[in-house]
Amino acid sequence: MSQTVQTEAFAELEEKKSRFLAFLVPIDQFATRLDELRIEHRKASHHVTAFRRIHDDDHIEEGAKDDGEPAGTSGMPMLKVLIGRDLINCGVIVVRYFGGTKLGAGGLARAYSGAASMAIDAASLSLWQRIVKETITGRFDQTSDIERQLSLLELDILDRSYHAEGVDISVQGPQSVIEELDAFMQELNLY
Repeated sequence: MSQTVQTEAFAELEEKKSRFLAFLVPIDQFATRLDELRIEHRKASHHVTAFRRIHDDDHIEEGAKDDGEPAGTSGMPMLKVLIGRDLINCGVIVVRYFGGTKLGAGGLARAYSGAASMAIDAASLSLWQRIVKETITGRFDQTSDIERQLSLLELDILDRSYHAEGVDISVQGPQSVIEELDAFMQELNLY
C-alpha cells in the first residue's frame, strides 16, 4: 500500500567532498519549499527534484528534474526511489554543493538516490488514503445513533443542517472509513 509524509524529513550525504542535502516534503508544500531552498542555498550547484502526485481519477503524475546535472543522473534515480518505496503525494529535493571532484554518471546516480533514500528513512511515513467528503441524511430519531457512529469512526464533521425531516451532516475522512459509514447508514435505514 502506498505511503506518504505529513511533515518534512531531512538527511545529508557526503560523497567525495560534495554535500547532498535531501528534503522529503508533502506535495502541497513541494513548490514553495523548492523556492525557499533555492533562496536559502543560493551558492549550491544544483537543486534536483522528483515527485509523485495522485489525482482524483487515480492517475499518478510523476516528474523529475536534473537542474543542470547530466541528463538522467539525478532526478530520475530519485524518482525511481520514490516509486520503489511506493510513496505518493510527496516530493524530494536534493541540494548539492559541489566538492571539486566529479563523481561520474554512476556516482551521481548513487549519491542522489542514496540521499533520497536517507531522507525517506528519516521520515515518519503514514499510510496514504484518499480523503473524501459526503453528506448523510438521517431522521431526528436517528441523530444520536449517527453522531455516535461518526465519533467512533473519527470522521471530521464539516457541517450540520437541520430541516423538517431530520438532519444532513457533511463529513470528511478516509474513503475506506466513509464506506464503513455508508454501510452503517444502510443498516440504520432498514429499521
